[in-house]
Amino acid sequence: MPATTVLDATTADGALLVLAIVLPVVGILLSFVLGGRYAERIAGVLLPAGFIVACIIFLKVWQGGEPLIYIVGGWQPPLGITLRADGLSVAMMVAMAIVICLIGVFAHANFGSRAASVETRAPLVFWVMLMAISGAMNMIFLGGDLFTLYVALELLTFAAVPLVCLDGRVETLQAALRYLLFALLGSILYLVGTALLYGSYGTLDIVLMSQRVRLEPATLAAATLMTLGLFAKTALFPLHLWLPPAHAGAPAAASAVLSAVVVKGSFFLIVRLWFDALPGLLSVAASQLIGVLGASAIICGNIVALRQKRLKLLIAYSTVAQIGYLFLMFPLAFSADPSPHHYGDALTAGMLQTISHATAKAAMFMAAGLIYAALGHDRISELGGIARALPMTMFAFGLGGLCLIGLPPTGGFLAKWLLLEATIATAQWWWAIVIIAGGLLTSAYIYIVLSRTMGPPNAPLTLYAAVPKYQEVAALGLACLSVLLGLVALGPIDVLQVGRPEAPMAGLR
Repeated sequence: MPATTVLDATTADGALLVLAIVLPVVGILLSFVLGGRYAERIAGVLLPAGFIVACIIFLKVWQGGEPLIYIVGGWQPPLGITLRADGLSVAMMVAMAIVICLIGVFAHANFGSRAASVETRAPLVFWVMLMAISGAMNMIFLGGDLFTLYVALELLTFAAVPLVCLDGRVETLQAALRYLLFALLGSILYLVGTALLYGSYGTLDIVLMSQRVRLEPATLAAATLMTLGLFAKTALFPLHLWLPPAHAGAPAAASAVLSAVVVKGSFFLIVRLWFDALPGLLSVAASQLIGVLGASAIICGNIVALRQKRLKLLIAYSTVAQIGYLFLMFPLAFSADPSPHHYGDALTAGMLQTISHATAKAAMFMAAGLIYAALGHDRISELGGIARALPMTMFAFGLGGLCLIGLPPTGGFLAKWLLLEATIATAQWWWAIVIIAGGLLTSAYIYIVLSRTMGPPNAPLTLYAAVPKYQEVAALGLACLSVLLGLVALGPIDVLQVGRPEAPMAGLR
């Protein structure tokens, strides 16, 4: 018997969802109208305003216990477009808004502009693209249908690619082109999958899709194509080849945005696809395969990171490894025993890992950028004495490293602890071995960097540039946030389950 279709209606505070998307768009338009000399000031006003809006939406969802909904133009799906803010949406919106705002503070030293100065290309591009990324991410978090999510993901891609090659060097242009080619391949696969789903069900609305989905060849083919495309955009091993050169070659602020924010957009779409649009369609065998890819990313990414000579490349390959943890939630959530408890714990662990990684990795890229600015290089073997010269910077790097390792009381510890609990509850002990091995490998390269920076210099240490204190404070702020995330177990961790289904529909298995 077919499921009954339940139509959404705009909630009382639904207009806030539109405001979260529109604010960055207004900032972009004002930057072009007033000129690039004002772009930083515009971003400095509208990005914090977007953070305030995200916090208000978070509080509304948390206190009300129900998702916020806005029906665009009053047209109900499948003809119209719906914006929805559930627990996952609001948690990600607030976290990404904080990261983007602090990256904006950090970027002032490199991309600052004054109204009376000559307009230059790099500051205009950076601030416009930063606002575009903010708006695209909000659209990804709030989009209620698969095609809207495709449009948002493309906006995110075309805003991120220019950040890779802001300095115009040949190697960064090559890295940006490789990133673009991988992203376009992923986009084509995703779009073909959405066309197949629309042909099968006559809608791309996530709620309607979840009520109509059936286990049939066309649906499986569409889901496979879309997932492969999103894997390429997320840089999941072995489709990660574009990420290290793109992230390591970009300016420090851009690297922080790319690693902490941009790759999370495509991962969030994977979560939406399998947990919401196609609930219960992912078989146990397929979820185990996704887990194997995640485990491969953890082991291979960490081993390659250990072999790096440059600090930014080490952090970039660490991102490849940390992305792998995100995909361990799939075999743990879609196990042979898909109970609501196991399902919710795995999902919560994955999203906490997403947010913890964003804050920690942004702080580490910022710290690496400050070290490069001070020394004129980031060769790990020649970092002796920098911990004494830049103690706040190295403290921020160390705190971020503790989060990646998963030591208490960081957010990374809580996320990995929940993953370990899920491995025990679902009797999948092999993933626990991967998690522990990944933590040990991460400890090794974090120790190598910290021990080198705290050791004596090979030659008298010369600082080529002074590091602004506010940049160090911005990096330290994000690092501290990655630690404080471990305390969410005492607070609103249950907000992640607002608007969530109890468990995947077992009838499709």
